[in-house]
Amino acid sequence: MKGSKVKKTVAAARIRVGREDLLRAAAEVFFEQGYAATSIDAIIERAGGSKRNIYSEFGSKDGLFTALVAEHVEPVLSALSIEDPGTRDLRHTLMRFGCRLLDIYMTPAVLGIYRIVITECARFPKLVRKFYDHGPGRASTELAAVLEAARGRGDIRLGDCATAADHFVGMVRGNLHLQVALGLRPPPDEDETRRVVGSAVDIFLDGARTGSA
Repeated sequence: MKGSKVKKTVAAARIRVGREDLLRAAAEVFFEQGYAATSIDAIIERAGGSKRNIYSEFGSKDGLFTALVAEHVEPVLSALSIEDPGTRDLRHTLMRFGCRLLDIYMTPAVLGIYRIVITECARFPKLVRKFYDHGPGRASTELAAVLEAARGRGDIRLGDCATAADHFVGMVRGNLHLQVALGLRPPPDEDETRRVVGSAVDIFLDGARTGSA
């Protein structure tokens, strides 16, 4: 009799697993196994709860993954905002922005989501678009406003600030982000991040050619 009560108590506790615990466990399993290989049962085994618990909260595995992107990536990427696009110290602004951008790309959550959306882009076209708009797209938009302000002051000469912003974001990410995403190397430390971003800033602002054209 006592054993039956204990089992019921344990079962009830498992069913009451909260949303945050489910998302945390889902992130661990998705990042370890990939989307296709992840089962709802594996997430339940990690977090507790039940299939009914997950389906009532998220609707499906697709819904769970969509919620994972919203919960784990968007708050991190919101840190890309540039407080004062009109600042006159463009080199300093680019250094701060570039270091922040590279740090964000190297967070476990963003790396994990990036790996999954690359392999599952056909399954989640809307989610991939959302990820892009809140990541690389947002970075370029924020930076383009800074470059427009600098061009208006006469500090730089650019015909297309939006394209130039895309170039800078691509320079900062470079092969370094790809190497880390592929597991070929660990994320850079603070010193390496500053060296990488500093090189991108120098090339972007000063060019690589010596003397006049």
